[in-house]
Amino acid sequence: MNNILTTRKSIMILMFAMMLLLVACGQKQDTTTTTSNDPAIATEGASTETTLKIATLIPPMTEILDVVKPLLKEDGINLDVIVLSDNIQPNDALANKEVDANFFQHAPYMKQYNESKGANLVAIQPIYNAIYGAYSKKYKDINALPEGATIAIANDPSNIGRSLQMFAQEGMITLKDGVGMNAIQADITSNPKNFEFKEVDLLMLARMYDEADLVAMTPAYAKPLNLTPVKDALVTEKEDSTFAINLVAREDNKDSEAIQKLKARMAGPEVKQFLQDKYADIAVPAF
Repeated sequence: MNNILTTRKSIMILMFAMMLLLVACGQKQDTTTTTSNDPAIATEGASTETTLKIATLIPPMTEILDVVKPLLKEDGINLDVIVLSDNIQPNDALANKEVDANFFQHAPYMKQYNESKGANLVAIQPIYNAIYGAYSKKYKDINALPEGATIAIANDPSNIGRSLQMFAQEGMITLKDGVGMNAIQADITSNPKNFEFKEVDLLMLARMYDEADLVAMTPAYAKPLNLTPVKDALVTEKEDSTFAINLVAREDNKDSEAIQKLKARMAGPEVKQFLQDKYADIAVPAF
């Protein structure tokens, strides 16, 4: 009889222990945080987090993303910032769906990429207008540039046109009527001082500051040289929102919830304040 009671008691203890284990497992499952590399994928649970990958290049782009990263955390988004080394990789990565967005370019540059690669990248939100200018290590006044001076400009079509238009507005050259921002060197109709325009990769512009007589570049490339357009540029372009630095996504994900949250945060008051506090001399918020 005692053996039977002991056996029943053991069974009851074992069943109770199993019930406690099942309850504990259920509680653990309810509090698990999940992540996804695809913003379009919704994950269920008491606490969910989506990972959003964004490609970028240099400050102030990287610093702006540092501002919005903790804000997006509050929205359930883990922003994975991928810093790349040239101005081709961010668009290739986005077009190939290796990242969900990028932040480094103006819309004309993006459109040129779409046309050359058959891509479907989309400008989602202009973030800031970078004051474009031309700088010289050798001369303090634009009129001091000598005959045949070498002027370095970026070699992509959108920035070639932008640079030549800036110099035309300054009266240094004359361009064919109507070419505007699509100008190329063949469109120069008058070049009184025979300036030589040398086209180089964007990332080579800072190096050309030591070699050329004048270099046209955005503040992102001038700032590491301790140059700002307000204080140091011999020439600056007239303000033009066409060349605002944009948040860019793809046609197939531009309306996703995660991208829209990223857009809202990047055009939020925290980013505007950051630009005003730290980059007022080189960048103007575009929202």
